[in-house]
Amino acid sequence: MEDFDKQIIFEDNHILVINKKNSQIVHGDKTKDESLVDYIKDYLRKKYNKPGNIYCGVVHRLDRPVSGAVVFTKTEKALVRLNKQIHDKLFTKKYWAIVRNPPPKPEDVLTNYLIKDEKQNKSYVTKDTEKGSLAQLKYRLLAQSEFYSLLEIELYTGRHHQIRVQLAHIGCPIKGDLKYGFGRSNKISSISLHARELTFEHPTLKQKMTFIATCPDENLWKWFEENVE
Repeated sequence: MEDFDKQIIFEDNHILVINKKNSQIVHGDKTKDESLVDYIKDYLRKKYNKPGNIYCGVVHRLDRPVSGAVVFTKTEKALVRLNKQIHDKLFTKKYWAIVRNPPPKPEDVLTNYLIKDEKQNKSYVTKDTEKGSLAQLKYRLLAQSEFYSLLEIELYTGRHHQIRVQLAHIGCPIKGDLKYGFGRSNKISSISLHARELTFEHPTLKQKMTFIATCPDENLWKWFEENVE
């Protein structure tokens, strides 16, 4: 892929942090489209003149219509260590979402139970605490335009489509997200959800590091990026 190196936020001998575009997939799926894993392996093969198989560890994922920061590892040891941080809740992810309506409160913690419909590939809020999975997130209102609001979201759990369904449940569907109640689609089937910030301890340096992914090159995103207080 041309200009893939421009998506690289950080690279060393152990990890790669990529700013994913909202049309890309993280790893291979049934569509057979090229994935970020494919791009990374090709990039490493050419940059370092590496023959044979290239290792690329997938630490976490983003849905295809979502943009933003994703970390990959160059070694299995780094993958194991970062996976442990995720398990121990030491790996922090913050998202930005453009939503249609302002939230009921400027800041709040949302707690729901979610159930997934496999056939629809969609999650729903349920009152059944036995069948549902606990989902928690914290949101904060960052800025408002004439028609939209920008929220910052920190995930406390990692459920299927969690941010999308929980925000829709409080009357704040994400811009472009037809599946969860927004009226119109965005370009290239994207939704206005962006993985803005990742914070974790480097797997070998043992230093806490934070990475920021610039927003998609779209007018509304750029306006919000410039107007966050």
